[in-house]
Amino acid sequence: MTYAETAQKPPFRLGLLIKRLIFLVLPVLVLIGAAGGFIGMSALKPAPEEKATIIEALPVLTATARKEPVTITVHGQGAVKARSEVSLAAEITGRVAYVSPNFLAGAQFKQGETLVRLEAREYELGIVQAEAAVAQAHTALMQEISEGQIASHGAEQLGISDVSDLTLRRPQRAQAEAQLASAEARLDEARLQLSRTRIVAPFPGRVRQKSVNVGAYVSPGARLGDIYASDVVEIAIALSDADLENLGLGIGFSEASGQKGPPVTLEATVAGMPHKWSGRITRTDSGFDPETRVLFAYVEVADPYGKGADNGTPLATGLYVDAVIAGRALDESVVLPRTALRGKASVYVARDDDTLEIRPVNVAFSDRERLVLTSGVSAGEKVITSPVRAVAEGMKIKSVDRLETAFAAEASASND
Repeated sequence: MTYAETAQKPPFRLGLLIKRLIFLVLPVLVLIGAAGGFIGMSALKPAPEEKATIIEALPVLTATARKEPVTITVHGQGAVKARSEVSLAAEITGRVAYVSPNFLAGAQFKQGETLVRLEAREYELGIVQAEAAVAQAHTALMQEISEGQIASHGAEQLGISDVSDLTLRRPQRAQAEAQLASAEARLDEARLQLSRTRIVAPFPGRVRQKSVNVGAYVSPGARLGDIYASDVVEIAIALSDADLENLGLGIGFSEASGQKGPPVTLEATVAGMPHKWSGRITRTDSGFDPETRVLFAYVEVADPYGKGADNGTPLATGLYVDAVIAGRALDESVVLPRTALRGKASVYVARDDDTLEIRPVNVAFSDRERLVLTSGVSAGEKVITSPVRAVAEGMKIKSVDRLETAFAAEASASND
């Protein structure tokens, strides 16, 4: 080694090495000491006392399933409409000469009653002229018949066997017969025109609107007013497929003498008072509505302004009513409160060992108050009617009878 190499190498420093080792090792020693202290403290800490987990039974309200015959009812709504409603219009030209006092908005009229009459003098004269034309044509025909007979008799006397039709006046007779038929047709037309001067009610009913007065000049097609029949009104009720099953009706049902439709009770409030009317489903549509997926059934009420009225209150057109329809009868059914139903087809049964069972059922019918089952629950079983959170099969429950709860509350109130 040369002198220059010895002069460039730094001298060895022991103290500096020791300081660097302490700087690197000290944090590791501190962490090890902290971990050891924590482990030692944990070992000296007394063990916690073990507590037994107590599962408390969930108090629930129950109802006892009862077996009873049930008649299913279907509810619906609809507006009252007249079964027959027409607009009266003039068929001929003329001036209005008469308007019936019953041809007023809201007035009642009878079948066959003259509601409007036009001036008929012109059409009466037309009948006279047509009758005269018929008489002339008839005379001409009789003359041709007579001349034909004379020609035939003359030919026989002369011994002529081959006589032409023209000689026997057969073409002239046919022409006279055609003229007579034409004259008679014109007479029938004149009589028809005269009959059209009277606008007659085609059915018993009421006037919805009057559009003409005496003195008005009308032409064919001119609107005179609107009328509707009051013998029968009908209400269209929308039914689902389940409703059809509960009512025992099919698509395209039509009432016949041997098959009556289900009875219907109609309810509405008129002048602040509730009223009821009785009707019957007489027919259903032949198909479902493609947009709403419902099928309409038609309820008819006979004589709504007479015998069908409720204590003098008629079932007037335009009234919106609630319908209660009597459906099929279930002799073997189990009835529960509506609150017992869970989801679409299950209930919670309270078993004898105070545990809960989730059971599927077959629901025949349900409304706001009742749940009618055909299978799944037997009469006498208790079914939970109160809400249950975090339900699980076999969970512990405590059944509380509704009557016992009510009696306890009443006794507590009386003691206070």
